[in-house]
Amino acid sequence: MSQAKPLILSPTGSERRAEEAALQSGGSAVLVDLLGVTVWAVSDPDLLRRLLTDSRVSKDPRQHWPDYPDRIVGQWPLEVWVTADNMFTAYGPDHRRLRRLVSPAFTTRRVNALLPGVERITAELLDAIAAAPPGEPVDLRAALAYPLPVRVISELMGLPDDLAADFGRRVNGIFDTTLTAEQAGANNLAFHQLLTTLVARKRAEPGDDMTSVLIAARDEEGDGSRLTEAELVDTLLLVVSAGHETTTNLLDQAATALLTHPEQLAAVRAGRVSWGEVIEEALRYEAPVAHLPLRYAVSDIPLPDGHVIRAGEPILAAYAAAGRHPRVHGESAGRFDVTRVNKEHLAFGHGPHYCLGAPLARAEAAIALPALFDRFPDLRLAVPPEELRATPSLIANGHQTLPVFPHGE
Repeated sequence: MSQAKPLILSPTGSERRAEEAALQSGGSAVLVDLLGVTVWAVSDPDLLRRLLTDSRVSKDPRQHWPDYPDRIVGQWPLEVWVTADNMFTAYGPDHRRLRRLVSPAFTTRRVNALLPGVERITAELLDAIAAAPPGEPVDLRAALAYPLPVRVISELMGLPDDLAADFGRRVNGIFDTTLTAEQAGANNLAFHQLLTTLVARKRAEPGDDMTSVLIAARDEEGDGSRLTEAELVDTLLLVVSAGHETTTNLLDQAATALLTHPEQLAAVRAGRVSWGEVIEEALRYEAPVAHLPLRYAVSDIPLPDGHVIRAGEPILAAYAAAGRHPRVHGESAGRFDVTRVNKEHLAFGHGPHYCLGAPLARAEAAIALPALFDRFPDLRLAVPPEELRATPSLIANGHQTLPVFPHGE
């Protein structure tokens, strides 16, 4: 690796703007310290898009990362992001096999079947917000942005109510990059135990849900392509984790952006801008996942600026910095502007690993955001924007809390 000193990424997520500027000005790829591991961070949208579809780039550390497992397993807080045995960490034929088995859970039919539930849950959550005592702020993240996707993904997976709360805590631990390796390992173990319990229950009493579909794929496929038990459990881990964290942060950041740009909210209310445009600009402006670990060079990859990512070196997709890249979006790249023509972003990835849950996340936002602002036309922040604090994560891009006055008190 040729760069003299890697840029240290803050595990708290509190230095994101400064880190993005350093990545964008540093060239096509920049060496960064990712909780003690040196990786190439790529924020240039064109290069990132090419690498995400390049056969010389793998997501399988078992085959293509020399540091794995000796320097990673039991020693690195982000271990679960590279050791999980699912399509997120698979390469080539294995990835195609796993994605084929998971895709039926995210068909248009299945997503559309969830939408009445999204509307019902949204209405219930907004009723609860409306019932808050007058003059008291409400945490919009805790009251809407977090519970809506949690309840939706619980319905998708057939998750029993008695397990849902603990699942939420374990997902938070997956994204909390301030945990030590020991704390992260304990969280991962507890998460796997929960998933094993869920699988056992669904095997005994299958239903019309994703967990039952995957169990059937595990138990009934006879052509050598079926899921292993480890792949089954780790696929559920992936769906639970990605299935609500992305949507939570999308709702959080979109609401925050509109509340801090009242003139743009007015344009939306007047019908001059669609909610679809709001959602795409929010995804560009504040990608729900700021950095996504990890990919690995299968062979040497020369870059346009003369750097070379050597075989075996890890690659970090810097999605938040890519969405705000001035080479694509000009001097206004760092501004929220629902009227901009080019809202290009990579918030859901690109290529073979493009997020299967992207249509569901967009659909949830398209229901929840207009419902929120229609129900509470005087909604406003209860604290100055500069007092909002980032979630403790260099991966997830949201706020710890989002205090609002629903009725404009």
